[in-house]
Amino acid sequence: MSAYTFQAQVLVGGTAVGQALVLPEPLSLWGGLNPETGEIIDRRHPSAGQVVTGRVLLLPAGRGSSSASSILLEAVRQGTAPAAIITAEVDGILALGAAVAREMYDRAPPVLVLLPEEYAQIHEGDQVQVMADGLVVCQNNER
Repeated sequence: MSAYTFQAQVLVGGTAVGQALVLPEPLSLWGGLNPETGEIIDRRHPSAGQVVTGRVLLLPAGRGSSSASSILLEAVRQGTAPAAIITAEVDGILALGAAVAREMYDRAPPVLVLLPEEYAQIHEGDQVQVMADGLVVCQNNER
């Protein structure tokens, strides 16, 4: 096992731990995620059928509709949201959904941004811990 530590930009703070679910391409939560089940339902997306619930969701960027924030908000309400969201680009729509969830439900996944070269070092199934200050600790197998 190897451990990597990165300092992320914090868009919405918090702590989390979970197994990484790395999406190979952007996803619009609006029409792409079922907030009742946490399943990725966009059948054109390579990760269709995966469940984000309790996982540390890594996606290169959000895609599409500003309504994605309401889907994240509903997933938090339903208890099906990811444990944390890490992107390689700032996504204000995802951050908005998490910030509103924190206000309304007093819980939300942290939303963080890593530099693309750091983001690329986290792989599917890695154990990821997010600290309140934006420190991301990743445990992965030797590659």
